[in-house]
Parts: sequence; structure tokens; C-alpha cells
Amino acid sequence: GLGDTGHGWSEALAGIKSPHVKYICPHAPVMPVSLNMNMAMPSWFDIIGLSPDSREDEAGIKQAAENVKALIDQEVKNGIPSNRIILGGFSQGGALSLYTALTTQQKLAGVIALSCWLPLRTSFPQGIISGVNKEIPVLQCHGDCDPLVPLMFGSLTVEKLKSMINPANVTFRTYSGMMHSSCIEEMMDVKQFIDKHLPPVD
Repeated sequence: GLGDTGHGWSEALAGIKSPHVKYICPHAPVMPVSLNMNMAMPSWFDIIGLSPDSREDEAGIKQAAENVKALIDQEVKNGIPSNRIILGGFSQGGALSLYTALTTQQKLAGVIALSCWLPLRTSFPQGIISGVNKEIPVLQCHGDCDPLVPLMFGSLTVEKLKSMINPANVTFRTYSGMMHSSCIEEMMDVKQFIDKHLPPVD
């Protein structure tokens, strides 16, 4: 998430780890963020505004996606096939995970998108994507009291996703009373998704 480092989520994930899975929580680079009066903070790309019609940092989003693809390539070199890799993120990181999965030529095991939106949504052609991930399983989660990224953005994103990939593989979970954060119930859903799509291999 914007302004956070990988440490925050590595602690959250510590409670749901499976012994056969490797968890990587990368840090975003530090950059000035327009939304926060150009203050420098960890950010995957610039955010200009938080409404559906806000201008988006297209070059920054595409560069960030390339950085994530490079991380995936590194793991593939280490011997983990890309179809055993799940991308996940919260807020800005979730947005980046969705965008990367829909644009990469690496076949992935799934995406976990928490309290987020799909960036550059108008840049995708209508209908099913042509890439390798048109059957990708997606777990999208959102708090129904999110004041920062409203639940409506999550709902619109789910509808858009269902038109781009196999809708049967898109799961949308909402959590009553949850704001722009996480909760135990959500983490259990995340654990279930990871365990289902990354079963142990002999």
C-alpha cells in the first residue's frame, strides 16, 4: 500500500504461512506522490487522485508492472515455475498486481487483490484478454466501510474483471465494518486461496 513497506505485510502473512510456500514482500521505491502534496514516500507509481475519473500515471504504472515481472522472472530462474506464483497486494499494490497479471506473458497461479481497483482500465480492449492468464483465479476483497477506496470501486473492478477473464474464477469477498485495512476473516480467505492454488508438490 501507498506509504507502507513490505515489512507490514510480512508480519500479517506470518500468521497464515504454509511451510511449502515462499512469501516475498517487496518494498516500493520512494517517490513524490501528487495526491499527498508531492511528499516523498514508498509508492509503486504516482497517484494523482482517488476518483474513477482521476488522471493516471500511465508510464509509472507500466514501469512498476515491468519491475514486478522482473521479480517473477527472478523466481523462475530460481526454479519456481511461474504457474506456481501468486501475485498479491493491498490498495495500490493490489491494483499493480491486477494490472501485471492481465498484461504479463507469464502464466500465473492467481491474484489476490485487497481493497483496490484496476488501473488504466480503459486501456484494455473489450472482451476476454488475449494473454496467458484468461483463466486466472482472482480473489478480490474489500471492506464495506472503506473511506479511501470506496467499495463501489471494488464492485466496478470485479464487473470489469469478469468481462476480461473467466468469470467463474473471480471471487469477490466483502467484510462488514472493515475500513481501508485488513481483518482476520480476510486473512483466512487469503490463506484458503493460497492453499487451494498452491498445493504441496511431491
